[in-house]
Amino acid sequence: MKATFGGGCFWCTEVIFQHTEGVNTVLPGYMGGKTEQPTYKEVCNGDTEHVEVVQLDFDPAKVSFLELLAIFFKTHDPTTLNRQGEDVGTQYRSAVFFHNDEQKVEATQFIQALTAEEVYASPIVTAVEEAVTFWEAEDYHHDYFNQNPGNPFCAAVIAPKLQKFLKAYKKD
Repeated sequence: MKATFGGGCFWCTEVIFQHTEGVNTVLPGYMGGKTEQPTYKEVCNGDTEHVEVVQLDFDPAKVSFLELLAIFFKTHDPTTLNRQGEDVGTQYRSAVFFHNDEQKVEATQFIQALTAEEVYASPIVTAVEEAVTFWEAEDYHHDYFNQNPGNPFCAAVIAPKLQKFLKAYKKD
């Protein structure tokens, strides 16, 4: 089964879901824009309207879509419009791209529950949109953190996020 999430830089979200039990594959890419076969440079310019996303293939017998939503919302800031940390632009907006009606309902209800419980101090701005064409990112984006652990961004931003995730979701 597929799930697609946009939570800022796809390097950050990719590595989180690579460490999630029940997720078989994680592909970085682009979704939700108007340009056919967009490039990273085009997306970063902000003119294509695409979101940097990760598309997951997961086994629902091992991890539910609701569990994936919980991980997604715990590992990025769903309250900042078109921004994650220092990454600014519509390509970094928070979005859940649903692949069926069940995912749409679950995502919408999940956000409503977080809002009702006042989990975040600011309103959630995560969009829930129908999945459209997924454009796979260029090869050098695949497995980026694991291939580039010495990259300053990886060391300063991604590594701490991954360690926090691994600590919180450690299986006994």
